[in-house]
Amino acid sequence: MTLVQTQARPASATPVRRTAADAMDTGGPQVCDDMTVEVALSVMASARTGHLLVCDNDGLCTGLLTQAQFTAARDSSKYTDRIQLRDILGDRGPLTHRVTTMAEAEHTMHYGQVDALPVVDEHGSAPGVLAVAR
Repeated sequence: MTLVQTQARPASATPVRRTAADAMDTGGPQVCDDMTVEVALSVMASARTGHLLVCDNDGLCTGLLTQAQFTAARDSSKYTDRIQLRDILGDRGPLTHRVTTMAEAEHTMHYGQVDALPVVDEHGSAPGVLAVAR
């Protein structure tokens, strides 16, 4: 008979699963969907960011707009200075829950071909954004 020596593993030896909440950026601006594009562009420029989280009047995340989307909206023949963010937002787009693992969030970003992903909580509010580091 061969004896096998075992060692107890400390509790910290279990792998830690990072979530979207662990990696998200909470410092970005959130704007209301009734804001005009021109005002939103000013907010984006002063925040020095490439995206804005868009929320409705109840504070629920309705999506994320990027500089490219703003440029496309301004270049449109239908553009006026009265167009609101909700008019250009389109479909809600991909988002992730704050307890989603980083592997799942990265998968969503890769296959959704997005550089930034809103992170929402159980109430639909967006406490932050996951963004690709450049």
